[in-house]
Amino acid sequence: MSGMHWFVMRDLKRTNAKMPAYKLLQEKDFEVFMPMRRQPSVKNGKKCAEEVPFMQDLVFVHACKDDLDVVVNKVNTLQYRFFKGGAYQEPMTVRDKDMERFIRAAESSDNPQYFSEGELPKSARSRTMRIISGPLEGCEGYLMSNRGSRAKYFVTEIPGLLSVAVAVNPTDYQFI
Repeated sequence: MSGMHWFVMRDLKRTNAKMPAYKLLQEKDFEVFMPMRRQPSVKNGKKCAEEVPFMQDLVFVHACKDDLDVVVNKVNTLQYRFFKGGAYQEPMTVRDKDMERFIRAAESSDNPQYFSEGELPKSARSRTMRIISGPLEGCEGYLMSNRGSRAKYFVTEIPGLLSVAVAVNPTDYQFI
């Protein structure tokens, strides 16, 4: 496996660690994406929203395997994720196209909603759509609407791992 790939990693450090893996990897100039969500918290007696990882142990790293192996061998709490039933010790990777679409969707919203594999309602996969304007122009995914809500959500996924839903304007998409 040569060249750059998006590797799916596990960070086994505690949630309150001063130097989680994604910060360490960013310090070492790796391109890193960690799905974050806002969580209400209190700091100095004031309510605020704090950015926290959606899944504490999930980190995506864009790198060459040889370069990443150096860090993984030094940091015992950082591990590759592997496919169940896949080849022996073949690290889980995500296609560049899928990852780019996923990151664009997640970063286009102040409050993206993440879903683990199996959490996304089956009704969300019923209508395939393509965004035709705005920051997600050209992205394809699914249209999801919550019962009783006027809001519509664009859902894109990393197959077999994670989905993200972001609010969209009805004039920004078309069905395919």
